Amino acid sequence: MDYGWIILLLAIGFIGSLVSGMVGIGGSIIKYPMLLYIPPALGFAAFSAQEVSAISAVQVFFATLSGMLAFRKGGYINKSLVAIMGSTIVIGSFIGGYGSQFLTDSFINMTYAILALIAAIMMFLPKKGEEKRDYAKLTFNKPLAAFFAAVIGVVSGIVGAAGAFITVPVMLVILKIPTRIAIASSLAITFISSIGSTAGKVMGGHMLLAPSIVMIIASIIAAPIGAKISKGLNAKLLQWILAVLIVATVVKIWLDILLK
Repeated sequence: MDYGWIILLLAIGFIGSLVSGMVGIGGSIIKYPMLLYIPPALGFAAFSAQEVSAISAVQVFFATLSGMLAFRKGGYINKSLVAIMGSTIVIGSFIGGYGSQFLTDSFINMTYAILALIAAIMMFLPKKGEEKRDYAKLTFNKPLAAFFAAVIGVVSGIVGAAGAFITVPVMLVILKIPTRIAIASSLAITFISSIGSTAGKVMGGHMLLAPSIVMIIASIIAAPIGAKISKGLNAKLLQWILAVLIVATVVKIWLDILLK
């Protein structure tokens, strides 16, 4: 057993899941490029894009579950938002997760890069959600929410990302959801989405057991810590943390695609 390999995966999983709990994403915006690039850079065997997306899918399931449980007592998870977006995103994510077995690695990487680019652009668009309004009386466009969730589900199921890094910007910019509600609710929606994408990846035959178990352990430990940190941070700061992470990932993945 290669303990260095296990420690590396634990570190990647811990960092990604900590970020997941802090900013309401499944952590794959961080872990996808880390799993793709760091192991071969340090002399370990490289994962294919198919394998990375499968590991990401199962890890996101546990990271978002842990983060969601940590947020549930704060009253920030909007049940109506979760029910509407969760019901359509899980269908889309299963279709994308299962269908990814028929796609090439380059297509999966390109899908991820386009998703991340859209998310990065949206993070810098003006957001009109009122951060101090009554969370219990939150209103939003339900048909629009259902539509975007279904589309996000399909494309994010392909890359095993469960779509949180695009779901949060959609909530903030299009649906005008306050930041803390968006972060907490997206964890619940992403958890539901990851059920579909994980099932699709398992049925597609790309799941790697050992790396997935290591990432699950890291998720269960780190995601609640990130959620606890999030509660003490300013909403604008959380938005900027998410924006910086997305932009950094976009630059890296597009450079690799264009240079190849």
